[in-house]
Amino acid sequence: MNLRPKLRSPPSPPAAFPPTTTKSAPPKMPRKSLLRPTLVLSSLLSLLAFYSFVLRTPPNYTIATSIDAVEDRNTLPLQRSTKVRIYMYDLPRRFTYGVIESYAAARGGEPVADDALLKYPGNQHSAEWYLFSDLNRPSGERVDSAVTRVMDPEEADLFYVPFFSSLSLVANPVRSAAANATAAPDKTLYSDEHTQEALMDWLEERIYWKRNNGWDHVFICQDPNALYKVIERVKNGVLLVSDFGRLARNQASLVKDVILPYSHRINTFKGDAGLENRNSVLFFMGNRYRKEGGKIRDLLFQLLENEEGVIIKHGAQSRESRRAATQGMHTSKFCLHPAGDTPSACRLFDAIVKRYFEYEDPNGTVKEIWRQVSQKLPLIKLMSNRDQRIVLRELTEPDCSCICSNLTGVRTTL
Repeated sequence: MNLRPKLRSPPSPPAAFPPTTTKSAPPKMPRKSLLRPTLVLSSLLSLLAFYSFVLRTPPNYTIATSIDAVEDRNTLPLQRSTKVRIYMYDLPRRFTYGVIESYAAARGGEPVADDALLKYPGNQHSAEWYLFSDLNRPSGERVDSAVTRVMDPEEADLFYVPFFSSLSLVANPVRSAAANATAAPDKTLYSDEHTQEALMDWLEERIYWKRNNGWDHVFICQDPNALYKVIERVKNGVLLVSDFGRLARNQASLVKDVILPYSHRINTFKGDAGLENRNSVLFFMGNRYRKEGGKIRDLLFQLLENEEGVIIKHGAQSRESRRAATQGMHTSKFCLHPAGDTPSACRLFDAIVKRYFEYEDPNGTVKEIWRQVSQKLPLIKLMSNRDQRIVLRELTEPDCSCICSNLTGVRTTL
């Protein structure tokens, strides 16, 4: 009997890691995020909601809101007219009808009890009368004008000063020293200079002149010498002139002011504007010698007066001369326009018989003048603002030609 104990196999060494008896799980996929699609979807829904709100809102909703906002700022409501609003000063009578009365009295006219019976004398500078009359017309007759007259100065964009400055200049006829010496002692001669100064003394006391230093005021001085005594006091305003011949660079410019045509002195041409019935080549009728010597005119006479097809002759202001000038211009292919005392002359506008240069035409010159004046409003506002925020300094030679960029008097260098 084998009594030796049975030997058991030694136990296996412990494993470093416990054995795994489960099957390997497949690799996990990353979890899908719902955040990004949610944001995209919510954004789309918000946009759709916004557009449906806007499209389904009554059209006048935003307009009404805008009008309320504008009215709250005390500015022009959108439903009102966009025309430029102009206020015409009710000047003392001496500056309007009184000038006509003085002109007539100096020529032997009888006094007129009713201003409506006074007649403005027909001359090439009568634009001041046509503009004054136009603003006195009922508003229903001025529906196509670029400006509308307002009776309350607080509503105005521009202020028109209806002084008959050109007529005032010639109110007294030219007289010799002997004639003035023998004039009746109790008869006071009309003084244009005193009238100009009295106008400015009156105007400069007005609050609306002081408010913007005159930038928003409109003056008519069609005669080249009109308002010459006070031109430095009115140069900020919009000047209605026929040329810049007597004005300095710091007083007037095409940027700030408006050029006016003279009123016609001859009858308007009627009919076809063709050349079939125009037999002469060149026509001129006027003074051969002017105040400045007439060198150019005299030379033209010497060169042309014997040429075939040329009509050039001396003529003075008279009814007969106007008839002859009418006939000559209507039958000539060209009308000579030499310079006189100033760069402009009525002859130039007489040679053009277009309706834009006819004051009598309701769709002519007056309407165009107001359109040109209305276009100056942005510049006027700019210059008024500059006056309020820039300190003026004296320059030796201020220049009005650069008014749109700098008329502050401040010298700038790069």
